[in-house]
Amino acid sequence: MLDRLNQAMEHIETRLDESIDVSELARITLTSEYHFRRLFSSLAGMPLSEYVRRRRLTVAGAEVLAGEPTLLEIAVRYGYTSGEAFARAFRAVHGVGPGEARRTGAALNSQPRLSFRLTVEGNSTMRYRIVEKEAFRVVGKKARVPLIYQGVNPHIADHIRGIPPETMLRIAGLSDQDPEGVVSATVRLSDGFEEGSELDYYHAVVTSTAELPEDLDALDCPAGTWAVFENTGPFPQALQQMWGDVAARWIPSNPYEYRPGPEILRTRPSQEDPAHSDAQLWIPVTRTTG
Repeated sequence: MLDRLNQAMEHIETRLDESIDVSELARITLTSEYHFRRLFSSLAGMPLSEYVRRRRLTVAGAEVLAGEPTLLEIAVRYGYTSGEAFARAFRAVHGVGPGEARRTGAALNSQPRLSFRLTVEGNSTMRYRIVEKEAFRVVGKKARVPLIYQGVNPHIADHIRGIPPETMLRIAGLSDQDPEGVVSATVRLSDGFEEGSELDYYHAVVTSTAELPEDLDALDCPAGTWAVFENTGPFPQALQQMWGDVAARWIPSNPYEYRPGPEILRTRPSQEDPAHSDAQLWIPVTRTTG
């Protein structure tokens, strides 16, 4: 997988002055477009589109400083329909317009080429199991919140505090399958994993119920395969580390890829250490054929 990802990076590099076909990148990595976008964003820390934009403007910056060709020719080469659009994008990345940069030889920012390498960190293992699950519903209260990588998400905390206790009792009573009890379910609304991107967050249960009270929200999930990970540690640091390990370590090393669907998290206080939580993370996946 790492070799294929690096081949995809080389493909991007040779086509910075052309349209980048994501389906071709998915073909190179033997994955779906959805999986490629998601895996790239998780590993790179930015969406694919943002990386391509930064690389184009990095290369364009070198041409601007070189003194030729004209600024409009550079703009057109890298996909901008006007000099004004190019100037806005250039300033957003470099902090200075292309005309001023050419006149003054200003210092510019650079987005390095990405490459992916395997880093061996001890001999730790990840506990997981594969579950084939029939169709179900996530039922509870939904809120749209920004993605926050580190620490407690205050928007989610506010949402949970705003749910009346009697409503939570009704929601909890609908749980009838694994993962049992109240869970968190998140649905990403874009291909990017950047901090601040929007999520639909459900404080909810997994259920087969067909009846839905008017004051609750529901997400229908089709039958499919789920990879289930478990760990114990301080909340929320341990589970955030587990989320990162799934993308950086487990997905590239196993014959599975992401598929669309919610990520479901079940946490409970650890019986061995009240300062820790037992976490169970359900990730929708599909087995690869390559």
